[in-house]
Amino acid sequence: MQVRSEFALALNQICAERGIDPKFVIEAIKQALLAAMRRDLNISEEDINSYEAVINEETGVMSIIKDGRDVTPAGFGRIAAQVAKQVILQKVREAEKNAILSDYQDRMHTMVTGMILRFDGPNVIVDIGRGQGVMPPGESIANEFYRLNQRVAVYIKEIRDTHKGKAIIVSRSDARLVEELFHREVPEFATGSIKVKAIAREAGHRTKIAIESTQEGVDPVGSCVGQKGVRVQAVINELNGEKIDIIEYSDDIKKYIASALAPADNLDITLDLANKKAVVTVPEDQLSLAIGKGGQNARLAAKLTRFKIDIKGSDNDKVALSTSGNEQFEIDALGLNSKIRNAILELNITTITELESRLTEIAPALNELDYRAEVEIKKAILRYAKRKSQLQDEAEKLARKQAEENEDNVNNR
Repeated sequence: MQVRSEFALALNQICAERGIDPKFVIEAIKQALLAAMRRDLNISEEDINSYEAVINEETGVMSIIKDGRDVTPAGFGRIAAQVAKQVILQKVREAEKNAILSDYQDRMHTMVTGMILRFDGPNVIVDIGRGQGVMPPGESIANEFYRLNQRVAVYIKEIRDTHKGKAIIVSRSDARLVEELFHREVPEFATGSIKVKAIAREAGHRTKIAIESTQEGVDPVGSCVGQKGVRVQAVINELNGEKIDIIEYSDDIKKYIASALAPADNLDITLDLANKKAVVTVPEDQLSLAIGKGGQNARLAAKLTRFKIDIKGSDNDKVALSTSGNEQFEIDALGLNSKIRNAILELNITTITELESRLTEIAPALNELDYRAEVEIKKAILRYAKRKSQLQDEAEKLARKQAEENEDNVNNR
């Protein structure tokens, strides 16, 4: 009875600590016994298949059977025992990892608060509870610098096959992270009285989010802003100062586009519904506001409304900016040749995050255009990540130096 209790106690403890099914541990022990037997008796891989490891789960007694006979050795040599140990550890680790992946598969497309554990080349490894999330360069925010033990909100994006096996990919740059942050701060989302209709983001710079009220008397924009701006400010703080424009959604396309182009106003909008295109005439003093820095305001408005937007001044028929034109995009930071760059922009991909997440999908088409396209893009993303990592290291060194200087100044007073 004591043997059974000790075996059951140890088995249950391992399974509880690692969150795995006892059947996996039993199977791991069986495979370990056969591996040790094969090592000790120099049995071939083919012949070992005629042996069977048996474990009595009631008593914990283990035996090896061949042709109906018990051929369990009295003991195993040191090397065989080491082999058995390694097999058990490997199988338990695999079972544990599969259990963690299964757990996070159910939590896909949600937000968690994690802690920066370490840096693995260009990737940031984040502790997200039972598992570790991998944040590749394209999923981080270009102007953010991460520190060890820093707490960050991340979006659980996908489980991706990598050269190291399956990995939980987390993101700081995904637009859905902003949506999840608003869900956390604004209780009206939980009650269903407001909902997100669309969101467009250039991570680290600006986000436009369209909100719709589903309940009469509820102000969707006011709900998200909160009293004295406290709710939206909490989201902005989590995103390190990223600008956020909250827009009320409207089925009236002209009204919706006009709201999306805020802070510009007094707009005259002509629609081509068949081609989902809008020509917006703007007062000259509002032109720079409508376009935004580097075309960002117009670009985000186009993504939000899913309309191509051409903007021109009221005193000039010439189009000042077209969201289907060749204005500067974040993708230009990769330094790709013009053929590959233009092909990417034609797919409406303007950010490094979008490019990395869709690369597998679009690679065949790009490779037809230029057989080196996929390789060149991957190299460019790695170079970009390396530059960002170097800047991060320099910023951390500068911060440490400043902290030391401040400490010296305090001590000298």
